[in-house]
Amino acid sequence: MNLVTVSGPPSSGKTAVILKTISALQQRGLRIGVVKFDCLFTDDDTLYARAGVPVKKGLSGALCPDHYFVSNIEEVVQWGREQGLDLLISESAGLCNRCSPHIKDIKAVCVIDNLSGINTPRKIGPMLKAADIVVITKGDIVSQAEREVFASRVHSVNPTAVILHVNGLTGQGSFELSTLLHDETAGVESLKGQRLRFSMPAALCSYCLGETRIGESYQMGNVRKMNFDETTHR
Repeated sequence: MNLVTVSGPPSSGKTAVILKTISALQQRGLRIGVVKFDCLFTDDDTLYARAGVPVKKGLSGALCPDHYFVSNIEEVVQWGREQGLDLLISESAGLCNRCSPHIKDIKAVCVIDNLSGINTPRKIGPMLKAADIVVITKGDIVSQAEREVFASRVHSVNPTAVILHVNGLTGQGSFELSTLLHDETAGVESLKGQRLRFSMPAALCSYCLGETRIGESYQMGNVRKMNFDETTHR
């Protein structure tokens, strides 16, 4: 069974891209499953179920979605193997631009959209910079020049990634993406002992553990303070 991690900022079109790509993969007779990670709520699992895709969802609640992901991904892999899947897709919550949901030697995809802002690629951390494939969406509502500039910005922060333009509504580009996701010569039986490509967001601080009071005396653990002694240049 192959495993692919898919990440990206909120509303970038991850689920739409995955659904169109799954359709292309199913035409090759492959059995695909999805595990959707989110924080408080998601109904994306119903979209996968309607498409006949085996699906599980996990909600991290008050926990960092990255920490929740890495605490459950081994069990996710075993579920996928029990289902007899050819390819298992893990879709991350993507709520924090510092998210790091990619695993060494496991194919990694980041979905980002043209409407997010020209400087957005520079604001996103490991989930973009450590991805093998970067999918750019919503190209149908910007000009060709804007698409090229945005793709250039993506390339500047991740020059080794394959960059694809995919339309989550029409499916244009999803077949090309599908050809990159499943490798018959590769597979994963377990992730025990494997490593993340990059460290997760730092923890713990007192607020991670439930503190709600404001003030330095209540701040413990990983705390970073701004430097107000530096001169601000405009």
